[in-house]
Amino acid sequence: MRYLVWLLRLVIFVIVLLFALKNTAPVDVGFFADHVVQQVPLIVVMLAAFVLGLVFGLLVAFSAVLRRRREINRLRRELARAQDALAHPPVHSGPVIPETVAPLAPL
Repeated sequence: MRYLVWLLRLVIFVIVLLFALKNTAPVDVGFFADHVVQQVPLIVVMLAAFVLGLVFGLLVAFSAVLRRRREINRLRRELARAQDALAHPPVHSGPVIPETVAPLAPL
């Protein structure tokens, strides 16, 4: 199975490399305020777009991971408190009379 994964990675790498080698034509890149960068290889533009998309995607995923991590820690603390309460039940000083807990209403 490990060899199959490496073979698949190699095939994908070769396909991406061939795609990059076929897209080396120079292009003009226009920015805001009529700023133009001329004669940039197309593969550089595509790589920059890919990296920017990757960075933004990781930022979004990172915030979700932090939220989940905080939730997991909160649940672990809650579980530890519940297990501690089960392991060490509170000691009552005497019998509990129901009327002292909640008075009964007259009939």
